[in-house]
Amino acid sequence: MTLLPSISTSFTGAMPPLLAVSLRAAWLVYSGLALFNGLDLELAGGSFTCLLGPSGIGKSSLLRLLAGLTSPGVSGELRGGDGQSLTGRVAYMAQQDLLLPWLSVLDNITLGNRLRGEKADQQQALNLLEHVGLADAAFTRPDTLSGGMRQRAALARTLMEDRPVVLMDEPFSGLDALTRLRLQALSAQLLAGRTVLLVTHDPLEALRMGDHILIMNGRPATLSALPDLPGASPRDPGDPAVQDAYRAILRMLGAV
Repeated sequence: MTLLPSISTSFTGAMPPLLAVSLRAAWLVYSGLALFNGLDLELAGGSFTCLLGPSGIGKSSLLRLLAGLTSPGVSGELRGGDGQSLTGRVAYMAQQDLLLPWLSVLDNITLGNRLRGEKADQQQALNLLEHVGLADAAFTRPDTLSGGMRQRAALARTLMEDRPVVLMDEPFSGLDALTRLRLQALSAQLLAGRTVLLVTHDPLEALRMGDHILIMNGRPATLSALPDLPGASPRDPGDPAVQDAYRAILRMLGAV
């Protein structure tokens, strides 16, 4: 089992302004079948929202729509809470770490800047690596890192983008249980104050991290919110109130 070192979580970088997200009348057709039709989604500025639902329901497609990665058969009216486009204001963290094997960890963290023709703030990148516990790995290649270390590098790269909206597509699903719990706590702390949408298949992960939890279900899919979340995140999965909420989510998903 992969163990994480003690990690600083007092990231002090400049925080982008809070930005709510509004998606109206979202529509997705796949292989002639409407996965969702007229779907509305509202994300409160500065909140951490988790999205649960069965496989194939359209969660990742919805996330791609929010990221501006549209494809034929997908549409919707997407705006920030200020009424403006989200273009250039969204960072995306995928299930795979997507680190380029021929670049150092530091160069991977600053890749977005270079692709946009910007001069990367190397000191800011090094500070981020320190905050995720990878200061000693800055000049190593990704193939020397464990799975948990690679995902911490991916988290640092996401923060380096410095966007007010962060979209996460099951970024911890391939990790062992202890590493996953520690990365959940780290992400909740470092992403505090940003508008985050995390897609997950794990109800306990959603309960541990989310300020809000949405359940996507049905055909065409609809969204329903889980009311009355117990306490503040990151929550203890063993808390009886969290276990009660876990059973409520399973009922909403039709699993019990």
